Amino acid sequence: MTALAPTAFAELLDKALIEPGLISRAYSAFHGYSIGNQLLAMCQCVERGIEPGPIATFMGWKDKGRHVVKGAKAIALCMPVTCKRKDETPEGETTEATFTRFIYRNNWFVLSQTDGEPLAPLTVAEWEASRALAALDIIETAFTHPDGNCQGYARERTIAVSPVAAMPHKTRFHELAHVVLGHTTEGEQTDSERTPRSLREVEAEAVALVCLEALALPGAEYARGYIQHWHQSGDPIPERSAQRIFKAADSILKAGHAES
Repeated sequence: MTALAPTAFAELLDKALIEPGLISRAYSAFHGYSIGNQLLAMCQCVERGIEPGPIATFMGWKDKGRHVVKGAKAIALCMPVTCKRKDETPEGETTEATFTRFIYRNNWFVLSQTDGEPLAPLTVAEWEASRALAALDIIETAFTHPDGNCQGYARERTIAVSPVAAMPHKTRFHELAHVVLGHTTEGEQTDSERTPRSLREVEAEAVALVCLEALALPGAEYARGYIQHWHQSGDPIPERSAQRIFKAADSILKAGHAES
């Protein structure tokens, strides 16, 4: 996997939606990288028969007292690169601006592709909802919705989870996703919003699914059913939505972990 199509993240999301456990395996093996890169690394390991594990660059492993074995082929990750461009103003003046683009580079090797000093086991701090809410500047308020069938809701930068919600973790992640994705700033959540309701629900529940599987919490199978209910067109989830889903899930997961 040296060259990836522009729809790579949409394809990775589709794999994650179809294959239970893929996200949890990727999150455990490649914690510290973005969700998209975790899945990207896991898929390459599976395709090439490489045992998943911690990854680093050639020099990164050298700094850890290990060396890449002869003949090992690097895996690709998506990374941001700062670029410069020249723009011309209406007055004919030339200005220089910077922008970020994302490219795929084969610069990383998995632990199983190296030899040398033993590597200390990696530990992942426990995820806490209260820590995530504080870091994201989101408030969880008391549930006051009169509809007993409502599991939760999000308004502006607040969320509420029903005290009798069937799966409170899933509902909390879903409502957090609505806020982090910017759905609640588009106005009241109705079908007249700029983002169609069906796509909003798919995006929010996909974020919930990623978070549930990453943290090994129950409810992922129900999240998949919910996504199928709202995404009945048969078309793949748009690439832009896939990128937004991974970014939102990253934000929520990182916000809930204590800094090491």
